[in-house]
Amino acid sequence: MFDLQLSDLQKLPRRNVNGKRVYETPDGSHYPSITTITSQMNAKAISEWRARVGSTAANKITAQASARGTSVHKLCEDYILGELTEEKVMPSNKEMFLTIKKHLDEHVTVVRSVEGFLYSDFLRAAGQVDLVAEYNGVLSIIDFKTAKKKKKEEWIQNYFVQESAYSFMFEERTGFQVPQLVTIIGVDGEVEPQVFIKNTKERNQYLLQFLTLRESFGEAE
Repeated sequence: MFDLQLSDLQKLPRRNVNGKRVYETPDGSHYPSITTITSQMNAKAISEWRARVGSTAANKITAQASARGTSVHKLCEDYILGELTEEKVMPSNKEMFLTIKKHLDEHVTVVRSVEGFLYSDFLRAAGQVDLVAEYNGVLSIIDFKTAKKKKKEEWIQNYFVQESAYSFMFEERTGFQVPQLVTIIGVDGEVEPQVFIKNTKERNQYLLQFLTLRESFGEAE
């Protein structure tokens, strides 16, 4: 069992504006989501991939990946909160979840937030973080991902930029310093998830990248 010491984070209303996710903060500000902002990093590669495989195939692959990611995220959330029940889950999704579960059991202790809503007036952005918890004794932003094959680090720089923004937001909202970023990727057919860990110095470099992306993004609406 995890030690749940959950921070009080208010749920934020969200909606789509011209295909972009936007959150409304308690004071009425409207901020684009972190993932919408960081999607600029992979826009060219995704566009080229869609052109190669065709729209029909790309839409099918994207929908399948999204459904799998949602299922595995929900299993992780319910498990951490002690609310996991027997559900009808695709065997491949359950298998992937079990590899992540084992890793969480071995490395995660105190939990500060699960699927928590965050925003920053300084960054002018918002989002929903998968997990904020002590990982090997260090408070960390922990992000769950799913993949059909192992990822090279250079392919997933947007993950680290996204997580750095979450860490800044959590500090702004709660006062807790979050010096570490942890990406846990469940991979089809692998008995262990891929794990990438970034320290404070690296986190600050990624945060600078996010600030540049935010400036180029413009306003939410």
